[in-house]
Amino acid sequence: MLISIKDVAKLTSLSRSAINVARAEGRFPAAVEIGPKRIAFVKSEIEQWCADRIAARPANDNSRAQAAA
Repeated sequence: MLISIKDVAKLTSLSRSAINVARAEGRFPAAVEIGPKRIAFVKSEIEQWCADRIAARPANDNSRAQAAA
């Protein structure tokens, strides 16, 4: 399923500009051109990208909670 960059922004909590920077740097799934001025993303690739970010975080990262206390 293809989704818009607006939907990608909602799923990832990233701004459109942050998504575009990450794409340009090769750190984000490639877009699919669906028209002369329109792109979309493969939803499963975006979901996998999010899952990879979650899996890469430290298992017991309590540093933020401790810093706030």
